[in-house]
This record gives sequence, C-alpha cells and structure tokens, in this order.
Amino acid sequence: MKIYLAGPLFNDGERGQLSGIAARLRAAGVEVFVPHEQFVELEGLNAAGVYATDLAGIRSANLVLAWLDGTQVDDGTSVEIGIFTQLCEQDPSRYRGIVALCTDLRMLRRRGLAPGDGINLFVAGAIESVGEITWSIDEAVTAALRRLGMEATA
Repeated sequence: MKIYLAGPLFNDGERGQLSGIAARLRAAGVEVFVPHEQFVELEGLNAAGVYATDLAGIRSANLVLAWLDGTQVDDGTSVEIGIFTQLCEQDPSRYRGIVALCTDLRMLRRRGLAPGDGINLFVAGAIESVGEITWSIDEAVTAALRRLGMEATA
C-alpha cells in the first residue's frame, strides 16, 4: 500500500514536519511518496517536471494524507486533493480516500464553531466526500492505516 503525503514544503520546518510524518508511516510498513524527496537537486526544476512527477506519485498511491495547516490550505495541496478525489470516485476499490491532518490552532479554535471548522468549505467537502479530517498526527496515522486495511502499531 502506498500513501501520497501532501502539504506545504517551502521551508525547512514544513519539509521536516512532512518527513516526520513519512517516517511514522514507513515504520508502520507503508510506502510513502513525499514530493520534496523527489527533487533533491533544484537546478533545472520546472513546472512540467514537477507536475509529471507528482501526478505519477498521486496516481500510484492508494491514499492521500494531506496536511492542511496554515492560514489557508496550500494551493498545491488543494490541487492534489482535487485530483485524488476524482480518482477515488472512479475506482474506490483502488483509491482508499483522503485523510486530512489539521493541527493549526487557528482552525482548532473554530472546531465545531464554524462551518468546515475554518477550512475552505470546497476543500473540506472534497476531502469529506472520500475521506475524513483529523486533528492530530496520531489520529491521521491511525485513520490512514485503517483505510488501507492495516493495523496501527503503538
């Protein structure tokens, strides 16, 4: 089983968070596609190459785990969510859905108080049409493993 790990990756903190989540999933026996791991060398990087590589990663995954933190959902992450939502609708036996992870206090403070808990309603609706929104890394990892038919380990 393979997870595509989506989220912002534009600074060391963001890449570090994604790498930490990937390590947890790999320790549980899951293959993980992490976009920033695909582009170690930034020289010669272009939009067509990034799109082709990431699209292949999305199509080869069984599940997307999308990290939503920030003042708004990262634009690239939103595109990945949209693409994977369509794949899930086309072949739900292969594509097991989306688990979204939100740990941002700005959204947590609105949890249950605002429509979509402060997440863009179109993005939240896309996620919830094929998956779920979680509120901690532990909850996200457990949900992802459950959706892949794997047991979570301590």
